[in-house]
Amino acid sequence: MKDYQKQLEKLRTDAAECRLICDLATDPAKRELFDRLSLHLTTLADQVELAMKQ
Repeated sequence: MKDYQKQLEKLRTDAAECRLICDLATDPAKRELFDRLSLHLTTLADQVELAMKQ
């Protein structure tokens, strides 16, 4: 279970970093890319968390 918790924390951290890069990016293509990455990683983290509760 600790491994899952570690992975969950890593996904959340990576999502937050992507969001920060998205907010700081001046290139629209990079902004869009990091926005999509942030949303995807957040979704994955939510799914892992849901699976852990079941």
